Amino acid sequence: MLAMSSNPNEFNKLLAAVKAIATNVAAPEAADVDVRARFPQATVTALQKARVLSAGVPKELGGAGCGMRELALLCAALGQACGSSAMVLAMHYIQVACLARHGLNSDFFRRYLHSLAEHQYLLASMTSENGTFGETRTSICAVERENGRFTLTKDATTGSYCEYADAILVTARRALDAPGSDQVLVLVREGDCKLTQSTSWDTLGMRGTCSPGFRLESSGPEEQILPGSFADASAQTMVPYSHILWSSLWWGITADAVARAAEFVRAGARKNPGTVPPTAIRLAEVSSQLQAMRHNWLNLAGEFDDINARHDGMQQLLAIGWALKMNNLKISASEAAPQIVHRALQIAGIVAYKNDTKFSLGRHYRDVLSASLMISNERIAAKSASMLLVLKDT
Repeated sequence: MLAMSSNPNEFNKLLAAVKAIATNVAAPEAADVDVRARFPQATVTALQKARVLSAGVPKELGGAGCGMRELALLCAALGQACGSSAMVLAMHYIQVACLARHGLNSDFFRRYLHSLAEHQYLLASMTSENGTFGETRTSICAVERENGRFTLTKDATTGSYCEYADAILVTARRALDAPGSDQVLVLVREGDCKLTQSTSWDTLGMRGTCSPGFRLESSGPEEQILPGSFADASAQTMVPYSHILWSSLWWGITADAVARAAEFVRAGARKNPGTVPPTAIRLAEVSSQLQAMRHNWLNLAGEFDDINARHDGMQQLLAIGWALKMNNLKISASEAAPQIVHRALQIAGIVAYKNDTKFSLGRHYRDVLSASLMISNERIAAKSASMLLVLKDT
């Protein structure tokens, strides 16, 4: 594992580039991405040109070396323009983190990360599977190894933007005789696999993530299997990166919703100078909620970076107390986002309900409704309940 720390000036330039892309590319195409349920290719291409996809790659391998807090700020900035685009960026960063934090002892993965930084590869994820009922820590499919190569076939319930990615990180059992919980991560490159779409992606929200089910048939060099176990990679990297980065982009969506409500209130106030419209009080209340939501993910992102900087940081990330913090963040953020957007909708009224006004919040509302379903809150709460039975106060 390599500590991540970017140069503040370099990061500010990167953040400014993402904000410009959000304003000039992602926001103008967000409605069309949503209506047509199409991949936000123009936004991703712009992110690649600005070298945003390698933000989480260590500096020594050609990336920006950004930590969690910085990556979260990038996702939040893009989320204010297009939720689907921000989700693609966040999920890409999660996969990059798995390689950067668990694969640096492998010459292959060091070379691959360097190549990713050079060519701005887009990484996708395939952790779901038919028959596991949403439990990502269990696999049915297994890696088969022979003569230095692997073969792997997986029937996934969802495969976010897999058709548009340069490579996919796939979970599978370590071997045919391994239990379902003994998993590894396999890097499957575009030329290594055949994807056959098995379901559709006509959803309520997050339509631009293009996440139908797929049957994946793949083979490649055995060195593309990430060293170690997925159990460690999940607890130390995939879970915290997912919950923090997702929370930041959900906040970005809600922040734009509140901004639209605020613009509506100010427009009304200008018509009656010297008076405070009743909606301004509700705006003040929802602004407080928005601030609390941002403080939560930003604070935990900073705490993650602090832990990660310690010599025993990876071990500390396996603690029950930290796991509970991540679970609580995910649940609180995913529940707060729809509530805040709903209140913003009530403030602006019919012009926010309509899809053809500058105050429209239909896409925002539908996108944040996915938050509680991305790893079911009910499943997370059940795991937290079990952990609380054995956790001792410290």
